Amino acid sequence: MTGMDYERIPSVAAESESLAARLDRLWETAPGLYGFLATVDHKEIGLRYIVTAFAFLVLGGIEALVFRLQLSWSNLHLLTPEQYDQLFTMHGMTMIFLYAGPVLSGFSNYLWPLLLGARDMALPRLNALSYWIYLCAGIVLCSGFAVGFGPDVGWFNYVPLAARAYNDGPNIDLYALGMVLLGISTTVGAINFIVTFLRMRCPGMSIDRVPILVWGTLTASAANIFAIPAVSLAFLLLWMDRNLGTHFFDATGGGSALLWQHLFWMFGHPWVYAIVLPAMGMVSDGLPVFCRRPLVGYSVVALATVATMVLGFGVWVHHMFATGLPGVSLSFFSAASIIIALPSAVGVFAWLATIWTGRPVFTTPFLFFASFIILFTIGGVSGFMTGSVPVDWQLTDTYFIVAHLHYVLIGINVFPVAGAVYFWFPKFTGRMMDERLGRWNFWAMFIGFNLGFFPMHISGLLGMPRRIYTYGDGMGWDWVNLVTTAGSFLFGAGVLIFLYNVWISHKRGAPAGRNPWDAPTLEWATPSPPPAYNFAVIPSVASRHPLWEDRLGGERSVLDQGPVLEQGREALGTTPLDAVPNIILKMPGDTLVPLYLALAMTVVTVGLVLVNVLVTGMGVVLVAASLLAWLWPQSALGETAEAAHD
Repeated sequence: MTGMDYERIPSVAAESESLAARLDRLWETAPGLYGFLATVDHKEIGLRYIVTAFAFLVLGGIEALVFRLQLSWSNLHLLTPEQYDQLFTMHGMTMIFLYAGPVLSGFSNYLWPLLLGARDMALPRLNALSYWIYLCAGIVLCSGFAVGFGPDVGWFNYVPLAARAYNDGPNIDLYALGMVLLGISTTVGAINFIVTFLRMRCPGMSIDRVPILVWGTLTASAANIFAIPAVSLAFLLLWMDRNLGTHFFDATGGGSALLWQHLFWMFGHPWVYAIVLPAMGMVSDGLPVFCRRPLVGYSVVALATVATMVLGFGVWVHHMFATGLPGVSLSFFSAASIIIALPSAVGVFAWLATIWTGRPVFTTPFLFFASFIILFTIGGVSGFMTGSVPVDWQLTDTYFIVAHLHYVLIGINVFPVAGAVYFWFPKFTGRMMDERLGRWNFWAMFIGFNLGFFPMHISGLLGMPRRIYTYGDGMGWDWVNLVTTAGSFLFGAGVLIFLYNVWISHKRGAPAGRNPWDAPTLEWATPSPPPAYNFAVIPSVASRHPLWEDRLGGERSVLDQGPVLEQGREALGTTPLDAVPNIILKMPGDTLVPLYLALAMTVVTVGLVLVNVLVTGMGVVLVAASLLAWLWPQSALGETAEAAHD
């Protein structure tokens, strides 16, 4: 429906019980196994992302603790060199690709429609496909490790070590094609976020009124669309080198090993910001709630978010300063690496000003959000240092870089995520998390993290190289590594307390109510947990803080009266800039097609790993059949889904 007259859409008050009952029948997921596999509800998909990502976090943490035992003192041989190589490679791959990005996608999947005043994401079936491919890719990537053939050349997979001549097993093929599969998941998810931002914001939510979390995820999604193809191409070309006799990365055949590094880090550095900016958005939206005031400098923080990602595409070569590149390129990328600190600093000053001018309430989520500022500063300063070429030459192969990497990728991700779980857990479940356990959890994680990773700066400055599985005595690294290992185990204990708190609170936490934190954004206007349809009527907002308008003054949002949209699964589409309603969207119901398509793609991946034409061909046929079902007229699919539901 285009060119519609918004004023003529039937409107009612949101409190109508008969309306809620009708919407429940339209939007609720079918019961049983079919509903579990076929749901396209963004809330179900978001929670699955979060739970799956935390499962990978635990796996990656166990891998790290095992090889930390190996490094805790000199001349230890708890692991063979081959086992150590697989463990540290799997740890990096799991934490960076299977935890850090997907967990943020989970939060954004759950929260975006609620923050934007919408009933679902713009492309629900694509949303479900993104999750199922992510799960299948995670299984593929971990399957080799489970049978002793895990990738073993580092998560960055440098050639020529990753070439067939030096690594003849199936491990690198599994890694390469598993990453291509995971890239498909990330790309389709990014498209869904962008379309949702452009078309699903409720009336009145112009682009200067969306929460910073939305800006963070939107910017990361736009970057992923440009960055993911680079690394997917690199992994595909590597598979071709290993199996089809090409020479893209083989210097003896006219290729270039540096080409791999360029393609990988053209993706790798924007990916760093893709797993940081949404977390920064969580802090920007959550921290002000506990400071009892709006975020200081909303506009500059939003602009800095975009600027950080734009500049992030111009700094990848600082990962390659030691490769012998021309001096002109070193100068350019060194300057870009230093300049990028400026938009990052904007966020730090905005958070500090929000705390300073507010009235902080020291809850567990506040502690996690505030500690993020400390970790962000430490990680940023160490990164700023390595932007200088001479300094980078001295530090690039030492544990100083490992310390920086963990402060950036774990400290700046895990702590905001933990704070976000405490903050939005009442909305997810209708129950509060335990505050006493929360404080134990926070201090164990904060102290353990800094004990575990800050000493790595020292061991790096003392000359300890990266990627060694043991070291001799008399190097001066023993006590530093022992402290690092002890801190790592304390951090792991903190994560276990956190998981226990989640489990026990879900079982018997105190009832939360609709808005236990007195927060200002739209998700807190819905029941806890929200109904399947999110909003009984589509709200219309007049400010960035619709639930704080009584105390802030200004225009009033209308949250309890609006368009009904009950002629099937319907959502309101709005214009990209000013969020003026202009279309009613018919949304799909439960369907198994995304699962079928994800499984078919996995069959193709397995066939290529095995270099088996029959399995690959069967997978291609299944992909074609799944796409045909996807493109089949929606009315027929809707009738089938409704019949299954009944």
